[in-house]
Amino acid sequence: MNKPAIALILIAGAATGAWWFEVPRRLGWVGTEETSVLYGNVDIRQVSLGFRVNGRIASLAVDEGDMVKPGDVLATLDAVPFEQAAAAAQADLGALKANLAKLKAGARPTEIAQARATHEERLADLENANLAFERARQLRPNGTISQANLDEANANRAAAAARATSAHEALALLEEGSRIEDIEAAQAQVLAAEAKLESARTALADTRLAAPSAGTVLSRVRETGAIVAPSDTVYVISLNEPVWVRAYVAEPDLGRVHPGMAVEVTSDGAPDRPYKATIGFISPVAEFTPKSVETPELRTDLVYRLRIVVDRPGPDLRQGMPVTVRLPETSGAGQ
Repeated sequence: MNKPAIALILIAGAATGAWWFEVPRRLGWVGTEETSVLYGNVDIRQVSLGFRVNGRIASLAVDEGDMVKPGDVLATLDAVPFEQAAAAAQADLGALKANLAKLKAGARPTEIAQARATHEERLADLENANLAFERARQLRPNGTISQANLDEANANRAAAAARATSAHEALALLEEGSRIEDIEAAQAQVLAAEAKLESARTALADTRLAAPSAGTVLSRVRETGAIVAPSDTVYVISLNEPVWVRAYVAEPDLGRVHPGMAVEVTSDGAPDRPYKATIGFISPVAEFTPKSVETPELRTDLVYRLRIVVDRPGPDLRQGMPVTVRLPETSGAGQ
């Protein structure tokens, strides 16, 4: 065999070997123990933001591409209807509190004094009625007055006694104060009014839409003046953290990784600036590669999904970006 033919055979063998080792790596499987490399994609969470109450948008503070910090006010609704509702709830609460205080305080001293005076007046009327009846009873046998006059005197006496009894009971009620049941009912009404006021204040606070976390505005869905419902999206935010990497490990190499393992993540654009990361999740459910192949001969093609959490992600890590994950050189099942 001549030298050119031998050279071609060596080149073909080297190319076949390179393909044989590179393809499993590109599928996201663990490489050799010397390399210990996975391949995956960046996964960044997004959040759709909207108001918890309905209303008309009064202002929008940010636009697509703007960076936001936690607590930044992104948009506001027209707050006038909610301010009016809160003011009405405050007034209702004040009225019910005043009524409760009135029940707890009971009657004023002047009211009790007035009731006592009325009672004494009724007693005096009763005494006069008794005297009139006695005179009529003594005059009736002599025929000085008629039986009708005697009956009238007796009826007047009974009416005066009833009025005196009523005045006595009214005085006793004032002196005793409010019933405990009335006070408890008034207290319940105050609690209900307080809850209604807090609900009105919460609705008023919900007219301001704030950023829950640091991130970048991806979409501005609504504009000023639009009427929105609680389920409507106003902004879509891409969160700065957490940033995850979704990768896969082959079933035979599953024992070489474990939750909590420290790894390094690099992007193709900046391979010299690795990010420190940690394996946070290993799926308990296996997937086939490809999924349609389920023959016993290809059971070794089972892969498991990993979630790798990047500790301090930078701006160059973007959604869907392919990255390289390097495992520790001495990674093992027991680590």
